Amino acid sequence: MSSASGHGRRLTRSHRASITGVAALGAASLALTLLPGGGATETGAHGMASVAMVAPQGTGQMQAKVVEQHAAADKRVKDRAAREKATAKAKADAQAKKRAGQKTAASRTAARKPVYANNLNGWIREALAVMKAKGIPGSYNGLHRNIMRESTGNPRAKNGWDINARNGTPSIGLLQVIQPTFNAYHVSGTPHDIYHPVSNIVAAANYAAARYGSIDNVNGAY
Repeated sequence: MSSASGHGRRLTRSHRASITGVAALGAASLALTLLPGGGATETGAHGMASVAMVAPQGTGQMQAKVVEQHAAADKRVKDRAAREKATAKAKADAQAKKRAGQKTAASRTAARKPVYANNLNGWIREALAVMKAKGIPGSYNGLHRNIMRESTGNPRAKNGWDINARNGTPSIGLLQVIQPTFNAYHVSGTPHDIYHPVSNIVAAANYAAARYGSIDNVNGAY
C-alpha cells in the first residue's frame, strides 16, 4: 500500500509537469502564429507582448480619426444652423424696420394733411388747395364773391326758373353749375357729385378758367 501510494504521488507530479509544459508550448505556438507572415523571430512572453501591442495601437488611431470626423461634421451642422438663424433674424429685422418706416411715413402724411371745417370757409379753402394742385387759377375772394351771388352759400341750392331749368338742366350747388358743365369740367380727385360743395366749386372754377381766364374775372351770371 505504501509503495502504491508513493507511486501515485510521483505520477501526480509528472502529470503536473507535463500539463505545464503543454500549456507553455501552446502559448508559444499561439505567439508564433500571430506574428506577421506566420514566422517566428522571438518566443516566450516577450514575443507575445509584442503581438499584443500591435492591434490596440492601430484601433486607437482609427477611433480617434472617427471621433475627429464626427466632431467636424457636428461643427459644420452647428455652423450652418447658426448662419440660417442669423439670416432669418436679419430678414425679420429688415421687414420690421420697413413696416416701422411705412407706419411713420403714413403718420407724417396724415399729420400734414389739413383738416377743413365743414362750412363755407372750409369748402373754399379746400377747393383752393385742389385748384392749386391742378393748376386752376382763382382766389378766395373771387370764389366767395361768386358763391354769395349765386347761392348765398347754400350747397343744396337749385334754380328752378331760369332758361336752364326750363330746358331740363337746372343750375345746382354753390356756384350754380348745370349737370353737363359739371360733367365736362369735373376735377379728378373730388367726388363726382354736383351737390358736393368742394366738387361744385372746383368744377365751376375749372370752367371759368377755360372760358374767362379765372373765376376772379367773373362778376355776373356765367
